[in-house]
Amino acid sequence: MARIERVELKMVDLKPKVVRTDAIQSFVSQETPIVTITDSDGATGTGYSYTIGTGGSSVMRLLADHLAPRLIGRDADQIEAIWHELEFATHATTIGAITSIALAAVDTALWDLRARKQNLPLWKLAGGAKDRCPLYTTEGGWLHIAPEALVEDALEAKAKGFRGSKVKIGKPSGSEDFARLAAVRKAVGDAYEIMTDANQGFMVDEAIRRAERLKDIDLAWLEEPLPADDIDGHVRLNRSTATPVAIGESLYSIRHFREYMQKGACSIVQVDAGRIGGITPWLKVAHAAEAFDMPVCPHFLMELHVSLTCAVPNGKYVEYIPQLDDITTSRLVIENGMALAPTTAGLGIAWDWDAIDNRSIPEFNRDIR
Repeated sequence: MARIERVELKMVDLKPKVVRTDAIQSFVSQETPIVTITDSDGATGTGYSYTIGTGGSSVMRLLADHLAPRLIGRDADQIEAIWHELEFATHATTIGAITSIALAAVDTALWDLRARKQNLPLWKLAGGAKDRCPLYTTEGGWLHIAPEALVEDALEAKAKGFRGSKVKIGKPSGSEDFARLAAVRKAVGDAYEIMTDANQGFMVDEAIRRAERLKDIDLAWLEEPLPADDIDGHVRLNRSTATPVAIGESLYSIRHFREYMQKGACSIVQVDAGRIGGITPWLKVAHAAEAFDMPVCPHFLMELHVSLTCAVPNGKYVEYIPQLDDITTSRLVIENGMALAPTTAGLGIAWDWDAIDNRSIPEFNRDIR
């Protein structure tokens, strides 16, 4: 039985390669906590999570002061026990983003360690449902982008084999959103999927109104139309429209997802391993969604989510937003618009440690033994 002997902590601040705007904010920075765990056999596993520009320092202090020290001496294979112990140790701050983001970095590292030691890629270790998943792109659909550029990007993505494009909505008037989406639909035809994302920008009556206005576009889904904690509002919206309602990137507990699914407040589950607390709870949400006949289309983190989406039978789409290119040597493998599951053991992410060391913020570096 191999015990955990060392936990290394780093944080890298990554700047998006394109301007990213939505209905409520601009995504200008990705704080990326990185956790590397070493066991008594000398094996290592690396995990990560992210913020969109705030809270990273709090995540790192939580890791350094409260979570990482509890790992020393533990059996690294007891992932479920460790996850619950760490959650309980921080129960006064759960359920919330800071704790879940910190837990995610630890849990992902433990899964990477286990997969590497078993010489299995994560997608097989976690279920092995399929070796590839359809891909859609978000990078050319941000809210500030002009309709002509939206059309150009969607046509380019379609030519590359992508199965869909996401277009942000939340312009001051519904007619503006409609005009942008109608231009894309006219250009790409009926078979190409158009996803939309409101980023929690509407109140329920406005969301119902806009869903009705957009119904003829035949959208793949309407993502985060309302504040994430307004479950009853999502119930009203979901009952009022045939357009699937997608939620999940701003939920931090398996019980939150349970309520959404039980109450009929969503049609698509977008659970994010970097926000739910890691791979351990991600798989629970995905399997619960399968029981409700709901697809899983995880938010962001394509380098990790390609493996998880391929692990489960109801994994439907991977979201293309490249963000780790500056600190990795591996790249998402794309073939005919499909994201291929990695074949290497572990997460399938090859970290560029020189780049990480050069970019890491020294005050957050820790080596805990």
